Amino acid sequence: MKYIIAIIKPHRLEQVREALAGIGVEGMTVSEVKGHGRQKGHTEVYRGAEYVVNFLPKVKIEVAVSEDMADKVIETIRDAAQTGQIGDGKIFMLPIEKTMRIRTGETDRDAL
Repeated sequence: MKYIIAIIKPHRLEQVREALAGIGVEGMTVSEVKGHGRQKGHTEVYRGAEYVVNFLPKVKIEVAVSEDMADKVIETIRDAAQTGQIGDGKIFMLPIEKTMRIRTGETDRDAL
């Protein structure tokens, strides 16, 4: 099993959700986060004063999938989240050692 974490632009969340549902991903966790990569934030003007925004709003999507679906999930997220502009985000994949559904006690693949 694999744990996939994607950091994307907030306005691409719905496209990513629909694309993942289209390939059979049944569940995900979504969090609003802030951060920066190479773009290192930007400057904005508010009421005539210029200020630096160091951390940009992003969305973190977390998905646990079977190993045979992991590459397809990564490709799907990339295709749905990509705008071609700086700050599109990152995708990370980690191994999962054990999974358990609390309600039933099912483990590993059955728990997904």
